[in-house]
Amino acid sequence: MALSEQFLEEEIHPIDIVEHLAEHHEWDFDRIADDQIAMAVEGQWRTYSITLAWSGYDETLRMVCTFEMEPPEEKLAGLYELLNHVNDQCWAGAFTYWAEQKLMVYRYGLVLSGGQMASAEQIDTMIGAAVMSAERYYPALQLLVWGERTPKDAMQVAIAEAYGRA
Repeated sequence: MALSEQFLEEEIHPIDIVEHLAEHHEWDFDRIADDQIAMAVEGQWRTYSITLAWSGYDETLRMVCTFEMEPPEEKLAGLYELLNHVNDQCWAGAFTYWAEQKLMVYRYGLVLSGGQMASAEQIDTMIGAAVMSAERYYPALQLLVWGERTPKDAMQVAIAEAYGRA
């Protein structure tokens, strides 16, 4: 049975679909509010914190996938250069570093204007793509920050797609 088959007959809030997916995948989650959910998704390199929030105002399902990172101050310029290279390769979503929170962040917004509904498969793919991107670029980020590599050299480990489970 496809993930979205149970949602075919009725209009379901996108966060309800995310909650169903979290239960289906047995991810730890917390329904923060009617329009927001946070969960932990295990990757190969680490566990990622993923938050999805629905904005009815602009009809967008926003996803933020984060993991902690505390680069030394002298590595920040190289980190930002590496993030530019990484984002050039990301088709959907983008990475940024939130220095104040010490978080590496992958963000994506699924626009559902005009009353469109997201399917369970779309949301599942969105979450999977976030984890796959974080897994793919995590080694490059670590090499740059802790391994004395240049952004160009660090990027070489991220050439191939990461394989794993989300």
